[in-house]
Amino acid sequence: MSETTDISLRIGDWQSLQHDATAIRHEVFVIEQNVPLELELDEMDALSLHVVAYQGDRAVGTARLLPDGHIGRMAVRRECRSTGIGSRLLLALMQVARVRGHRFVRLNAQRQAEAFYARHGYVQEGEEFLDAGIPHIAMRCNFL
Repeated sequence: MSETTDISLRIGDWQSLQHDATAIRHEVFVIEQNVPLELELDEMDALSLHVVAYQGDRAVGTARLLPDGHIGRMAVRRECRSTGIGSRLLLALMQVARVRGHRFVRLNAQRQAEAFYARHGYVQEGEEFLDAGIPHIAMRCNFL
């Protein structure tokens, strides 16, 4: 997959997007990155706004926006990475956060994805920490 022209985004609540979002997150976090299943799904899913990217009918990426403006659980299927899908997911949730009146958004980025978020205006806050055994950093993006 080399371009995202045939990608559509669906934004909605957990009830409407749970099946597709869970499948992607399980593949990326639980299987690929060995995150324990009990850490992957949490009570914040039901309170969050979710976005799922589709190529045709196939779900290929997902992320969520918590009520406090925190973006998380961003995952793109391995074969669809570096195609712009992650950027589209991130920008869609950032736009929702702006509309909701947030002055900034935060996220906890895996160190391996730090440059991706930096390209979208995020800067590091604080020191590196481990989450599910994976190095992370807190990052923030202020809206102008």
